[in-house]
Amino acid sequence: MADKLASVLNRALNKSAQPGLAKSALSAWIGKTIRLTDGSFWAAWSGGESSSGKCVTVDKALQLSAVWSCVRLLAETVATLPLGFYERTDDGRRSASSHPLYSLLHAQPNADMTAVEFWEVVMASLLLQGNAYVEIERIGARIVALVPLLPDRMKVKVGEDGALQYRYLDPLTDATRAIAEGGMMHIRAFGTNGIVGLSPVSYARETLGATMAAEEASGKIFANGMRPSGVLSMEQILNKNQREEVRTSLAEQFAGSMNTGKMMVLEAGMKFQQVTMNPEDAQMLQTRAFNIEEICRWFRVWPGLIGHNAAGQTMWGSGVEQMMIGFLTFSLRPWLTRIEQAVRRSLLAPGERSRYFAEFAIEGLLRADSAARASFYSTLAQNGVMTRNEIRRKENLPPQSGGDQLTVQSNLLPIDQLGNAGGDGAAKSALRQWLGIPDQEEPECSGKAQP
Repeated sequence: MADKLASVLNRALNKSAQPGLAKSALSAWIGKTIRLTDGSFWAAWSGGESSSGKCVTVDKALQLSAVWSCVRLLAETVATLPLGFYERTDDGRRSASSHPLYSLLHAQPNADMTAVEFWEVVMASLLLQGNAYVEIERIGARIVALVPLLPDRMKVKVGEDGALQYRYLDPLTDATRAIAEGGMMHIRAFGTNGIVGLSPVSYARETLGATMAAEEASGKIFANGMRPSGVLSMEQILNKNQREEVRTSLAEQFAGSMNTGKMMVLEAGMKFQQVTMNPEDAQMLQTRAFNIEEICRWFRVWPGLIGHNAAGQTMWGSGVEQMMIGFLTFSLRPWLTRIEQAVRRSLLAPGERSRYFAEFAIEGLLRADSAARASFYSTLAQNGVMTRNEIRRKENLPPQSGGDQLTVQSNLLPIDQLGNAGGDGAAKSALRQWLGIPDQEEPECSGKAQP
């Protein structure tokens, strides 16, 4: 394909008498009109170029450690949160484990991917390109598989009837196929038209390009053994050949980090004066640190979560709990809500939308902290919100006898009942019932009654 494109361009460019022939020949070959300002076509071939001269693509952006860390953090966190599928009931909700969507969303969306792998791909598409496309495969009316598609190979437009039309360039067959709106779950990131989301990598092109340029400059300095180029002075004037021979000879022997420490022998009055520049003087370290913070702003991630902290800050301090709450509220929650609502819109029939719903269990974030998890469960159990067996199920423990009743703290009595035997007896009875011990009559005190 590349050879054919080059051949068409060469034939067209050779005919300089007709300036518009190059463009028309190329457009005739691929079947579409191309203008010099058509950024989408050129970006598909070479990516978007930034002011720093760096071409920014998704693959090159992922080579930056800050981008890789932010995308992995958000994608893996969302993918490992339990996604439940529930049915609304008169007294609340219950798990709809018998519904076909339960297994697809919770365990295995298709034959080749687990749920974690599937949601990682969905989140990576949203974070890098602003859109996630999932093809819905059905047998009759039953949904049997959810298959993620590559966002950069999808074209979306609004049809004459107002429905969205999806055209996908399949990488396996290299053929374009149309997918109806009913066969697609389209999850959009932040956008302005309600049809497609905006690509963070495209809009962060200047930030990412500047970061790439700083990384390249830093790498070149280290490649030269932290020694930038210097000035070689001589007491005589060299001709062109002599000058090139001296430059080539010195470059082969002393350039590069592998030649650091070699002794340079100068003759005939030659003097070498090194240019005094280091990363500190060039503000290289400050520039690289600032670029990390800039990238974190685009992904709305606190820099400490990817291992970067400003001067004077600790990695994990006393405010880590509030930082995690902020991460959940401002970073994760918008993505979770987008996915939950996309499931409702695209995977549920209109008659099921008021009955079934999907919801992420954010309590899964507490599983890494046993102390916080124990305190959370204790508070729910002591205030009659959850039973002991509900807590045990969340911890993958078998139920126990008598653990299906809601309990509250027995010492929370009205002030006018303090000291009454009834309150103490009720507490003992409740404790016996919870432990599975039958109530027994209190033994009578032996001895004579006091007058």
